[in-house]
Amino acid sequence: MLNGVQFGLMLFLLAAGLTLVFGIMDMINLAHGSLYMIGAYLTATFVGITGVFWLGVLLAVVGTALIGMLLEFSILRQLYRRDHLSQVLATFALILIINEVVRIIWGSQPLLLSAPEGLSGPIEILPGLNYSAFRLTIIGVGLVVAMGLFLLVNNTRVGMWLRAGASNREMAQAMGVPIKPLFTLLFGVGAALCAIAGAFLGPILAVQVGMGESILILAFVVIVIGGIGSVKGALVGALLVGIVDTAGRAFLPLLLSQVASPEVASNLGPALASILIYLLMAVVLFFKPQGLFPART
Repeated sequence: MLNGVQFGLMLFLLAAGLTLVFGIMDMINLAHGSLYMIGAYLTATFVGITGVFWLGVLLAVVGTALIGMLLEFSILRQLYRRDHLSQVLATFALILIINEVVRIIWGSQPLLLSAPEGLSGPIEILPGLNYSAFRLTIIGVGLVVAMGLFLLVNNTRVGMWLRAGASNREMAQAMGVPIKPLFTLLFGVGAALCAIAGAFLGPILAVQVGMGESILILAFVVIVIGGIGSVKGALVGALLVGIVDTAGRAFLPLLLSQVASPEVASNLGPALASILIYLLMAVVLFFKPQGLFPART
């Protein structure tokens, strides 16, 4: 269950920027997962250069945020007035281009990104219960970033603009909200959140070309469950998806082994766990078609 919370918080970092971009700009950005991949690659590179994990993460976050703002300013800004099909095609092309650029710069082989030496072992969180210190750190970082994002959205003027844009973009623009700088800033924040997720999931998963596509699907599931444009919905949806996915992979093979052979249980369990996420989405949409916490209510 702790693994589910940890995975859910990292999904939240991806989904938060994606849901704000979709909710405020009405922009479907399939290249959002590519920023996650860039963040992981930059982290592995900077950690290798500096030898300090936390400094590498900081440099990667800044670098990915700048890349995200550059993409918005140079390419994505031209797509705001286009229909969703044009946005999907253009950002899918960006995925292919970014994948090839990453392959040219870093090669096709996965990069090694290890957890900090001081966090590589387990820690006793309860009597008789040991848990990975690095995963526990990920939970802490995810909670701190989520709290900071909530403070930004709910207690600052920029956050007020973001909430107004998510509720009614045309009215917010008519009332004098600086839309273009806001969009660029929003892309930078979303890219920085992607970089944090890539930096901390890299040592657990793998830093490789194409790593953003699979997790992007889960991020879209999260924002559909939580409600487009809602940061609170992204957090709740991410935790639900993370816990359901991880608990399903852990417990379904055990349950199936009671009625089937171990081989069948080990093969069928993960497949059914993957289905559970989409079943959860279908149930939520049946009762709440706009998601759990839609921004436009």
